[in-house]
Amino acid sequence: MQTSVTPTHCPYCALQCGMNLTPAPEGADSVVEVVERADFPVNRGALCGKGRTAPALLSSRVRLTSPLVRNAGVLEPATWEEALARIADGLIRTRAEHGPDANGVFGGGGLTNEKAYTLGKFARVVLGTSQIDYNGRFCMSSAAAGGMKAFGLDRGLPFPLEDIPKTGCVILVGSNLAETMPPALRYLTELKENGGKLVVIDPRRTRTAEQADLHLAPRPGTDLALALGLLHLVVAEGRTDEAYIQERTSGWEEARAAAMAHWPEYVERITGVSVPELRETVRLFCEPESAMVLTARGPEQQSKGTDTVGAWINLCLATGRPGRPFSGYGCLTGQGNGQGGREHGQKADQLPGYRKLDDPAARRHVAEVWGVDPDSLPGPGRSAYELLDALGTDIRSLLLMASNPVVSAPRAAHIEERLRSLDFLAVADVVLSETAALADVVLPVTQWAEETGTMTNLEGRVLLRRRAITPPDGVRSDLDVLHELAARLGVEKGFPTDPEEVFEELRRASAGGPADYSGITYRRLAEENGVFWPCPAPGSPEGSADAADATDADDAEDSALDVLPDDPAGESTEQAHPGTPRLFLDRFATPDGRARFVAVTHRPLAEEPDAEYPVLLTTGRVVSQYQSGAQTRRVDELNAAAPSSFVELHPRLAERLGAADGDSLAVVSRRGRAVAPARITTSIRPDTVFMPFHWPGEGRANTLTNPALDPTSRMPEFKACAVRVERAD
Repeated sequence: MQTSVTPTHCPYCALQCGMNLTPAPEGADSVVEVVERADFPVNRGALCGKGRTAPALLSSRVRLTSPLVRNAGVLEPATWEEALARIADGLIRTRAEHGPDANGVFGGGGLTNEKAYTLGKFARVVLGTSQIDYNGRFCMSSAAAGGMKAFGLDRGLPFPLEDIPKTGCVILVGSNLAETMPPALRYLTELKENGGKLVVIDPRRTRTAEQADLHLAPRPGTDLALALGLLHLVVAEGRTDEAYIQERTSGWEEARAAAMAHWPEYVERITGVSVPELRETVRLFCEPESAMVLTARGPEQQSKGTDTVGAWINLCLATGRPGRPFSGYGCLTGQGNGQGGREHGQKADQLPGYRKLDDPAARRHVAEVWGVDPDSLPGPGRSAYELLDALGTDIRSLLLMASNPVVSAPRAAHIEERLRSLDFLAVADVVLSETAALADVVLPVTQWAEETGTMTNLEGRVLLRRRAITPPDGVRSDLDVLHELAARLGVEKGFPTDPEEVFEELRRASAGGPADYSGITYRRLAEENGVFWPCPAPGSPEGSADAADATDADDAEDSALDVLPDDPAGESTEQAHPGTPRLFLDRFATPDGRARFVAVTHRPLAEEPDAEYPVLLTTGRVVSQYQSGAQTRRVDELNAAAPSSFVELHPRLAERLGAADGDSLAVVSRRGRAVAPARITTSIRPDTVFMPFHWPGEGRANTLTNPALDPTSRMPEFKACAVRVERAD
């Protein structure tokens, strides 16, 4: 143990709640315990059950502590030398026999910024492959694409969470914060205490919807029509902000014309949301001086997710919300580092700093930092699902870190088959996940409390996660892994193992890019409880930071532009940039500084119900499990609270099936069959069933889901597919 109290952050969702770690009492199951850290503004000491029990993951009882290699079909303990040699041999052999793009790399939204940056660099510099993506593609890629189209910049929330209680109305679309991010629910509670209104849009009456002033329960997959219908009413009722539209936007006439084709009665037929409910939503949203729309996976995980996000942004722009105090559009990022994970090179088409891989200037800048020829960098590769779908054919070997696609990918049984068909699979993870169990080599790596690194939360706040304990013997950092593999593949330099050294290089690589971290240092992160990007270094080109607008006057005055001497990088800090808590206050990050309306129109799901598959399936999370469950299913307290999958259905559907609560039900789609006990409730639409996606085996919800992709974001349509439900007996 390094200190008696180590301030750090939760290993789970994108809130990245602050916590303190202290030595656990003698005889406890874990070496540390979590205590309140009230000074961190996001959660102010509050934690959910996942965060509170996170030290259980540090136990050698549940995690990997030795490399494993497959001999005669069985994974057996091995030395690090043997394991690394096998991985290097597999990657070298694949490249020699099939070319560089036959090696694939798949990352995760839980990796620190330093690891994500190094993994992207490893793929492009060492392997020379374009075939890299990460599971964050399944998280908020549609919101990212929609934000880029409208604002020229993608940051989940363009304002801090602390602004939410100060607005007049929040429309929360497809998010169940009470279960996915419980500490964030306080912001909605405070909103209502301050007199603000909450509209929740969800096919289920969730614990979050119970808090709403108005709950709309649309048919899954109709969020685009709903947003267009609301905009139609805004126009028809004369509630547009014409001065704002003229001064700060472009493209309004086309977007207006598209919305006017979605009259209220037509939208009611599509969505199931009544015209009076549509009108009341418009009233609640438009009457206050300030208002926000916040989206999550519900509207985004669709084959039209980018257009759906665009429609909600159009509603905000037409009413003059973005770039004004306590107003605008934001996306609630899901994974712990889903934001930072794509900013620094894991995503198939991006370089560090949120630069585009096909931009010659971006390639030159990053290549100079890396000390390579820009022409040596491969171009954009496949998106996450397309990469996984190509395994065993175009892609023959795969290096996978911090992801479990056997459980989390759509059409999961097919993806499991593709993983099994590989010539070689290497996995680096904390636990033996369902995906790691298929590997030829498994490497045990450090986790949150055993390493230092930075994360970027859903607000765009870059945070410092500190090492509190020494990892067990036999466990190494992902940075060590990439350093060793690079050396074995002939690249001796450029892959340091010290996270702060990596971050210093990341600062240079991101400088001048849209996600500019160049003015951020470990010291600042420790002293300031995080720094919001963009944060350019003094005297450096600000790139999109200038277009995004730095901070409003009050924020700048509060930050006082502190002088920070003795910078760890040895650079003169002069007057440090304060970071950018609030974006777009003066102009948007587009060439002309205007936000762009995008004309969109409703279209059906990729797979609508029919006579053979008459019911819609939607998926989501429960409070005691996280993502694929690879970690939380190993925590006894969490597993006791949520031990297995289930099928949530309405009493009318249950009556037609002759099913009682707890009966075993089979949910069948065109892709497979999942079996789980019935959970009968009036909180869901009669035409819809819900399954959580945390479990493998016969209850695996993603066996059923549809991999139909959004044409822009390449996001699969997780949130709605056609199924039939029958008694499993």
